[in-house]
Formats: sequence, C-alpha cells, structure tokens
Amino acid sequence: MKKYSILTLAFLFAGVADAFAADSAAMQDAVATQTNLNYVWTIFAAILVFFMQAGFALLETGFTRSKNAVNIIMKNFMDVGAGGLVFFAVGFGLMFGTTAGGWIGTDGFFLTGIEGQETTWTWAFFVFQAVFAATAATIVSGAVAERTKFTGYLLFSIAITAFIYPIFGSWAWGGLFNGSGWLEGLGFIDFAGSTVVHSVGGWAALAGALIVGPRVGKYDEEGKPNHIPGHSLPLAALGVFILWFGWFGFNAGSTTAGSTDIALIAMNTFLAAGAGATLAMIVTWLKDDKPDAPMTLNGVLGGLVAITAGCANLTPGLAIITGAIAGVVVVYATEFIEKFVDDPVGAIAVHGVCGAWGTFAAGLFDSTNGLFGTGAFDPSILGVQLLGIAAAFVWTFGVSYVLFSIIDATVGLRVNGQLEAKGLDLHEHDNRAYPEFVGTDEFIPGEV
Repeated sequence: MKKYSILTLAFLFAGVADAFAADSAAMQDAVATQTNLNYVWTIFAAILVFFMQAGFALLETGFTRSKNAVNIIMKNFMDVGAGGLVFFAVGFGLMFGTTAGGWIGTDGFFLTGIEGQETTWTWAFFVFQAVFAATAATIVSGAVAERTKFTGYLLFSIAITAFIYPIFGSWAWGGLFNGSGWLEGLGFIDFAGSTVVHSVGGWAALAGALIVGPRVGKYDEEGKPNHIPGHSLPLAALGVFILWFGWFGFNAGSTTAGSTDIALIAMNTFLAAGAGATLAMIVTWLKDDKPDAPMTLNGVLGGLVAITAGCANLTPGLAIITGAIAGVVVVYATEFIEKFVDDPVGAIAVHGVCGAWGTFAAGLFDSTNGLFGTGAFDPSILGVQLLGIAAAFVWTFGVSYVLFSIIDATVGLRVNGQLEAKGLDLHEHDNRAYPEFVGTDEFIPGEV
C-alpha cells in the first residue's frame, strides 16, 4: 500500500507541476499578446493622427485664397517634417525626459540615455507624440495665413515643436513616460490634449496673428472686418472629414493600449463632434436666417477640440453637452475675435477658446467628482483645471509673442502689400496651385 501511495503522490505532484507550467505559459502568451496589441494600436493611432495633417492642409487651403494654396501646403509639410526632426532632437527630451522639479525634462534627447523603458516602446511612443507636436504647430499656420513670410513661419514652427509645446507638455503629461510634471501632480485632467495641444496651438496662433497684422483689405476705414472668402469650400469640408476621422486616433489612441477603454472614448469623440456641428448650424441659422457652412465645419472642430480633454472620463450624455456648448462658443468667439484679430480659418476660436472650454468641462463633468458625477462634487478640481488653462495661456502666448517679435525684427515676418496681393505662391515658392486658371494679378496702390 505504501508503495502505491508514494507512486500516486508522485503522479499527483507531476500533474500539478504540469498544470502550473501550462498556466504560466498561457499567462506569458497573454501578456505577450497584450503587449503586441498595445504596439499595434499605438502605431495605428499615430498613423491616423498623421493623416490629420492632410486634413489641416485641406481645411486651411479651402478657407484661404487660391493664390496662397502652395504656401499653405508647404507650411503643413514642414510642420511635420522639420518639426518632427527637432522634436526627435530636443522636444521629446524636454517633454518626457527625467523631470527637474516638475518643470522640464533633462534627458532623452535624440532618444538616447533613457532609463527604464524598452527601446522598441520608446520608438512607438515617440512616433505617437511626434504627430501630436506637429498638430500643435499646424494650428498656427492657418491663423497667420496669406501674409506671412515662409522663412519667418518656418523658424517659429521649429521653435514651437522644439520647446514651446514640449515644455508645457512636460508639466501636464511628463508622467506618461519618464517625467513628472507639476500640473499632473495636482490632478490636472487633459486626457488627449484640449489644452496641451489645442490651446497651446491656439494661443501661439493668437500671438502670431497679432504680430503679423491683418491681411490687406480685411478691415475698412472704420475698422469693421470685411469678409474675405476662401476659394474652395469642398476642399475645406474634405479636410474637416479627414480631421474627424483622424481624431479617433488622436483621442482613443491616447490610451497607448489596446483596451476596452477605447470604446467610450471613440463614442464621446463622435457624439461631441456631431453636437458641435449641429449647434453651430442652429446658431447661425437663427442669427442670419441661413445655416452657415464654414461655421458648421468649425463647429465640428470645436466639438472635437472640446471633448479631447474629457473623452475618457465623461459620460456620453455629458460629451454631447460639452460638444454642443463648444458649437455655440465657436460661433460667438469667432465673431468677437474677428473684430480685433485677422484669423482666416478661425483657429484661435476653435483651438484656443474651445480647448479652454473643453479642459474646464473635463473637470466640471468628471464622471466621479464632477458636477454630475457619482461622488461628491469637488470644486478644487475646477481650480486645478483653471490653473492649467491659465498656465498654458501665460506660457504659450508670452513666449510666442516675444519670439514672433524677434523674428519680425530680424528676418521679417510680413510680406509687403504688393507681394501679398500677388499671392505668396509666386513670391515665396515660384509656383501656382492652379496654373490653368491664372487671372490678372491684383496690386494694392501705394503699397511697396
């Protein structure tokens, strides 16, 4: 009996060992599968965000005159081209390197010397973040369109991707990699960048538009703004559809993980954009007796910008409210800003103002601690959100205004009136976007 008992125990222990080994192997396979899925989702989302660059190019081209189309295209290409290179060299380290006192990254330049991260994940994370940096730069392009020297713009595009965007980004997002920003330490909510990306781009655009000044003919003798229509609403509309499409990667991709969380984020992104479009259309219809197409397009973008901060922590109903309010805000903010600042595409209202609203809404409507949350309302959250909004404005507008002023005083920022009338395509690039449709060049008397 003892002999058989010992044999039985031996077989039992062998079976248990095999079971543990099988479970361990299955667990390792599951971890490997999830890791691979995270890589695939992050890179795929980065590709979607990269495609948004085409959307911005088409939107800005359609909302401006045909004689400046080549210039718009060149700026958008170099935002991601040159901007991506300087973000690789400098910006990524400032944003995600080991942080000094929660203010600025100190290593990771050229993606070297990074501790505690798999090299391949560093590459994937960099690609995703680089296209975000290009987005912040591109927002500026539309606001200073049709009268800005290409050289001056290119210098600023390099600067915003090298340090303006990354330094603020380190305050809010440094902990996503190797850093630890002071704003995120306070509990600042900005999941995919209503403030970090869009308001930063919007406030830089405001500084640039103020320094470069309005287009010739934008304001009459009494200072009232004249409407200068763009040359192709279909191009602009296609650009907005591409942006809406790419925004699913922008928001849901910010999980950097293939998880079920992306379902709510995608849902909120879709609903907020629709609400923004609908309310912008209704407001213009009631105001002007006709539904305005360009403002409806910007209503889509306003809703998308607004939901970007709270897409992961708002319920679908509150996402609709956030987008709907953005649709109203973008109409009145555009009209107010136009009285003082010439912004051909409405970038300041769409990205700066709606970005600020969306960041505030992410705290106001937070699903756990917000006004309609499941827990007790915590007003301190709104204080942190307001602090982040203010910090973004002070840092970005202040530094951008100084930098644009320096560029204007050195290499120059503004083309003269005659060259502006002829169009930047010929003067800056010796090309025409539509050579078969060449009209008489327009000159402004007295301008040299």
